[in-house]
Parts: sequence; C-alpha cells; structure tokens
Amino acid sequence: MKPAKALDHGAPEPLASFLIYIESIQGKSAKTADEYFYDLRTFYRFLNLYFGFVDASVEFSDIPIDNVDVSVLRRVDLHTLYEYLNYLNRSRGNTAGSRSRKISSLKSYYKYLCNKAKLLDENPAAELESVKMTKQLPKHFTLEDSISLLESVENRNAARDYCILTLFLNCGMRLAELVNINITDIRGDTLVVIGKGNKERTIYLNEACLSAIAAYLPVRNQQTPTARDKNALFLSERNQRISRRTVQYTVEKYVKKIGLDNHKYTTHKLRHTAATLMHQAGVDIRVLQEILGHKQLSTTEIYTHINNDQMRSAVQNNPLSHIKPPSQPENE
Repeated sequence: MKPAKALDHGAPEPLASFLIYIESIQGKSAKTADEYFYDLRTFYRFLNLYFGFVDASVEFSDIPIDNVDVSVLRRVDLHTLYEYLNYLNRSRGNTAGSRSRKISSLKSYYKYLCNKAKLLDENPAAELESVKMTKQLPKHFTLEDSISLLESVENRNAARDYCILTLFLNCGMRLAELVNINITDIRGDTLVVIGKGNKERTIYLNEACLSAIAAYLPVRNQQTPTARDKNALFLSERNQRISRRTVQYTVEKYVKKIGLDNHKYTTHKLRHTAATLMHQAGVDIRVLQEILGHKQLSTTEIYTHINNDQMRSAVQNNPLSHIKPPSQPENE
C-alpha cells in the first residue's frame, strides 16, 4: 500500500516521491500535498509547452505530465522559471498571491531534488524571488454585521447553523477544523482541534460557544442512532459528518440574507472577523497567534490593522486635545 494519497493523482517520478516526502516526512496534510501537486502539475504542463513537446493549440488542462522526467527538469534554468511566471501572469491571469504560492512550491520541489533526492547538481529556483505583494487588510465582518448574521439564522437546522456561526466568529477556527470536530474533542470549556500540518491545539470556549453547543446537542443527539459517524459534532441532514461545501453553502445563505456579497464574505472571512474583533478588544498579538494556530507571528500581524473609530478615539484621547486657543482681543 502506497503511503501517500498524492500517488492517486498519477504523478510521475520524481514528483510522486516528493509528494510522499512532504506528507510522510515533513508531516504536511494530504490537502497540502494535493495543493503542491496542483501547483507543480501546472509547471509540468508549462514545460511541455515551453520545450515544444505538445502543440500550442492543445487545451492546457489536456496537456499530459507523465513525460516530464529528470532529464527535462535538468533543462530548467532561472530564465525558464521567469518565463513560467510571466506565463502565469499574462496567459493564465494568476494573481500575485497565486504566483507567490507557486514560487514557494517550486522552491520546495527543487530543494528536494537537489538536497534530498540528489537528482540535480544545481538549483535553478535558489535565486528565484518571491512576487512583490501589495499589502491588503483582510476583509472581515463588522461587529454589527456579525450580530446580524447570528440573528438571521432561522430554519429547520437553526440550532446547528447558529452553533457553526458562533464557533467561527468566537474561536477563529478554519473550515477544515470545524467540520472535523468530534464530540469527544469537547472537554468542559475546551475544544481540541487538528490544524495545519496535523498540529493539535486547544481552543477555549466562551459562554456564547458553550450555550450554542448546549442548545444544539439535544437536536444533534436525535440524529445519533442513525448517524454514519456517531462521533461527529456537526451532522448533515443525511445523518453523516457535515461536509465543507455544506458549511460554505450555509454561510453563503446567511451572508446574502443580511445583504452582503457572499462571494466576498466567505467562511474564511469569519475567521478573519474573530481575529480582528479579539485584537480590537485588546487581545495580545502573541495570544492571538496561539488561538489561530499560526506558525509565524508575521501571519497574525495582518490582523493588527486599526479602524476609523480607533484612530478617532486615539486623537480624542491625546492629553492636549482639550486645550483651546486663547481668546483674541477684540479690535478697538
């Protein structure tokens, strides 16, 4: 039995071995290994076009990758990689963020080929620079929008949906973390979740979360006798563990109900909202890092943006804010 799910994609060597390495040795999740595969599959297809192995008229998604072996990878130099990034930008319309992720995948892959697999003598990606990113503040719901979202819940799954929104907005968890919650993961006022890289972390549940869970459990327990996964916290109407898409659809429905764009305000924006509201309430950035499960503090720092009310309040609280100019003598 092959140890890595990535081999199910039919990746050729040495890509298949790289995917096994990042999942089995580096401890990346199967989802992360899949993302590496998709990025590198795009690169492989580009190489087929760049080196003239396929006709330019072939649909990009139909270009095979099984012919890209070590001999082809050895032909790649820094100029080839620049041509690839230009292709992603101009022909594929990839955003700066998407190109940056693909650069990261390339650098990891070539580092593996040179340092671990010993298949290449030189690493063409070693000097490859990351795409310059324009810093953007993460989009999030305001406090008022968050309250409206909770108040909008009204259907036959109201207890479940309310609990889902409450955990998102109060705990800042990821979508994958939420759907994988088991009943046994809840211990008093704590919840254990498995985050990125299969890392376990503890989330503390506040009064709102505990109340929402308590209100949902009696409804959920009615489904338990016929549930396929009796340990799953959130069950679908089909009595199985709720899927990511069902949660996404649920959030989209309530976002539209309160008059916001469901394409801009997604499940991940609920995570942004929890982080932003906690930081604005005075939660220390390092504490927030632990709550969100970020490996790097720099990732958490995107939530340190300030809003107009904070700026207005800061100016109003200046000790000199109440000093007025002296009255001017009247002209005689």
